[in-house]
Amino acid sequence: MKIIKRTAYIDKLQRLKDSREIKVITGVRRAGKSQLLLDIAMRARQEKANVIHLDLSDLENEPLLEYHSLNDYVLNHTVEYARNVLLIDEVQECKGFEKAINSLYNKNKYDIYLSGSNAFLLSSDLATLFTGRQIEIPVFPFSFSEYAVYYDEEKDMEALFDRYVIEGGLAGSYIYSEQQDRIAYIKELFHTILNRDLVQKYRLTEPAVLRHLAEYLMDNVGNLTSPNKSATHLVQNKISTNHVTAANYLEYMTQAFLFYPVKRYDIRGKRYLSTIEKFFLCDLGFRYAILGQRNMDYGHAYENLVLLELLRRGYEVYVGKLYDLEVDFIAMHGSEKIYIQVSDDISSAETFQRELAPLGKIHDAYPKLLIARTRHLETDHEGIRIINLVDWLLRNG
Repeated sequence: MKIIKRTAYIDKLQRLKDSREIKVITGVRRAGKSQLLLDIAMRARQEKANVIHLDLSDLENEPLLEYHSLNDYVLNHTVEYARNVLLIDEVQECKGFEKAINSLYNKNKYDIYLSGSNAFLLSSDLATLFTGRQIEIPVFPFSFSEYAVYYDEEKDMEALFDRYVIEGGLAGSYIYSEQQDRIAYIKELFHTILNRDLVQKYRLTEPAVLRHLAEYLMDNVGNLTSPNKSATHLVQNKISTNHVTAANYLEYMTQAFLFYPVKRYDIRGKRYLSTIEKFFLCDLGFRYAILGQRNMDYGHAYENLVLLELLRRGYEVYVGKLYDLEVDFIAMHGSEKIYIQVSDDISSAETFQRELAPLGKIHDAYPKLLIARTRHLETDHEGIRIINLVDWLLRNG
């Protein structure tokens, strides 16, 4: 399998290397967290640091699966007056690991990086485990630009993009030349996330409800939903549940990075809305592997890709509400704000005007983008930039 250096993540971690925080690398299973730790370790060795790199799923490290032993091992491999870089993968294999990590942190001798199973390193758990001493670095499956680097022999970016929409960014699936084998790999990963990261952790008694709810969300990316709406759909399809269970299961799936929730923002009233939201899938490869091309809505699939790319680029993202109109995304980063519409085909005048309408009614000075599958160079329409989706995804920011 070809190894692609994930420069954006490495650069970010390089910027954080002298910070005191515990760097916790999170993301959906098989997103590349372990490989990223390997890259950090290699970079640290090149910088002459003392590197303590442990994979606690390795049988050779079984004696370290007790937090006193782990603590003692790190202390015994520490070099005084050197930069000590501590990297631990599958850290959750050590029972009570947070006690050892917090103790080592207090010694102020280590640059600490952790990764592990989402069943034990969910976002909501981190503050409890490390009492605010951590910084979370979310890692996503391959972006389209990374996919293009992996398949650098393909020069037709539009054709390559069509493949990416179906295959997705789970790089572990790329080693399979047959589509059925690739799909089997992604299906197995999907069921592992549900059963190990969620059913086992939370001792869920209704795994069938969890699976059907996940499939419902996959089939409705880009649509507003709520626990009530989700539960109603399942009941109508002979799956017995209620809105309380649906709400809990939705929360669990977002904590495991399988879906990303996006709340609404009232542009005119300048307030956040909390009643219903949208859920976007962490990688479209799951959708095709589990549901096939059933009810494939490319417009919403492209929304999903844009949302993930905005998150990769560090934006806080909301769905915009303006009177009875909807703006697909409001992307914010510090003082920066961008209004974005996403569309599949805007070749007809009617569709073009419909997509522009929400942006045209926003009267502030922030940038407005219409990202669509135009296959043309960027243009401008009355101050609204119209950008080809593939070109936008290939940009670095």
